Amino acid sequence: MAKVGIVMGSDSDMPVMAKAAEILDQLGVDYEMTIISAHREPDVFFEYAKGAEAKGFKVIIAGAGKAAHLPGMCAALFPMPVIGIPMKTSDLGGVDSLYSIVQMPSGIPVATVAINGGANAGILAAKILATSDAALLERLKTYSEELKEQVETKDAKLQEIGYKAYLEQ
Repeated sequence: MAKVGIVMGSDSDMPVMAKAAEILDQLGVDYEMTIISAHREPDVFFEYAKGAEAKGFKVIIAGAGKAAHLPGMCAALFPMPVIGIPMKTSDLGGVDSLYSIVQMPSGIPVATVAINGGANAGILAAKILATSDAALLERLKTYSEELKEQVETKDAKLQEIGYKAYLEQ
């Protein structure tokens, strides 16, 4: 089965990266989660990124804050899709991370989700894999239907009790 690599530069990114893992768990997608600093341990990072294809990874989800080089460097070394998650930072609120990830040079694309968008990164990775996995595609369709039903249930409750009571619950 195809796997997703989930990589982050620091354990402080874990709460956001865990959201990607939770989605992949829910959809039955295998993954491996790793903490590697492209800046503090470049040799280890290069080994990871260059060996990811041989490990069966078809997509890498890379989260990074501040200079946010991890996703771009993964994309430079890994021949398949990389999804970048810009982390919210205390300095510039994550805009620095977002710009660093989306402003990749021509030929080295990184698909990028919202700041702290771990769940969407997991969904996007699953959608990429689903292009060649019919069973996963069906699980994604079921997931989307469940999201729709959740909204319908919330609206039905709102219509039943009114917005003031809805806010008080």
